[in-house]
Amino acid sequence: MNSNRKIVHIDMDAFFASVEQLDNPGLRGRQVIVGGRPDSRGVVAACSYEARRFGIHSAMPCARAARLCPKAVFISPRIARYKEISSQVMAIFHDYTDLVEPLSLDEAFLDLTVNHVHETSASRLAERIRRRIFETIGLTASAGVSCNKFLAKVASNLNKPDGIAIIRPSEALSFLTTLPIGKFYGVGKATEAKMERIGVKTGGDLRRFSREELTFHFGKSGEYYYNICRGLDPRPVMSNRVRKSVGSETTMAEDILDLERIHDILRQLAGSVAASLEKRNSGGYTLTLKVRYHDFLTVTRSATLKTPLFTAADILSCLPRLLHDTQAGRRKVRLLGVTVSGLIARFGAPYQLRLPFQPGRDTCFSSTGVSSSQEQGMSAGG
Repeated sequence: MNSNRKIVHIDMDAFFASVEQLDNPGLRGRQVIVGGRPDSRGVVAACSYEARRFGIHSAMPCARAARLCPKAVFISPRIARYKEISSQVMAIFHDYTDLVEPLSLDEAFLDLTVNHVHETSASRLAERIRRRIFETIGLTASAGVSCNKFLAKVASNLNKPDGIAIIRPSEALSFLTTLPIGKFYGVGKATEAKMERIGVKTGGDLRRFSREELTFHFGKSGEYYYNICRGLDPRPVMSNRVRKSVGSETTMAEDILDLERIHDILRQLAGSVAASLEKRNSGGYTLTLKVRYHDFLTVTRSATLKTPLFTAADILSCLPRLLHDTQAGRRKVRLLGVTVSGLIARFGAPYQLRLPFQPGRDTCFSSTGVSSSQEQGMSAGG
């Protein structure tokens, strides 16, 4: 197997129910069931871990769930809200790698072999991503780390909820040998029953069958089963998302009032963004500065230019004007961020060489944004 790849599967814990508990703190610690009414023919879409202790699971008829868990709180699904939170989670993933393959609203594969923060340890980076999800959104996630998608998916279920598991390449065969076949990713209930009929209860049992025998019993899927019981899965992480922006932000260890220190941090951020642009052979027309003050009020200042930004010098030529339009230096700053959007290919689109930024000449338009506890809810992160 290719032991050089670093694949992570991240799965949000009891996602729909956890979002309901996040939005309604009165539901925390209670048995929450998202789905139909208890007196309907509907089924359970998701449930909290408190409800799972009563044997509740997805696709169970709601009437039966109500009998098993009489104190459960039944809630109709709010798909738009789940999609909103999912978009925030996926955006966090894309801050670390472009190779993100969503499987549903609440889970995705990430290829972290090469990543935006140059972290060599996939397990450390997975922990960093899980922590950021919790700190910025308020939800927990579980992660599995390994050298391919199959092993990472299996690993993510080992220490749920709010856990992480690592299956190293050298440990894969011994781990799979005793793993019940029903816990193999890609083996459903019907296939599990069919495998048990031919004497397969564990990965070790499955490994006794040849490729030809498995193809005979399971058709085209036989090749897949032959590989996974040996820990083999060459499938790449597939992402169809077109990146629309490149950014970098940092939360300071202490709130900062000194403008000189703020400019130093912005130089570092500009350098990081420029390096990412260069790596992608890209530039962008819109520059956005994000400032979060000590009281969590967050503002953005943007300018869209007639000529694209490619280098750190390009970015730095525009930042002072944007910074001037904030209260940095008068209010303590907790977080700073720099983003370039409106991306274009560095080679392939005509552009003029940039001159020093002149707002009256260069700016097509500028925009501001504000979020606060009064307007959009206080941010949990930063």
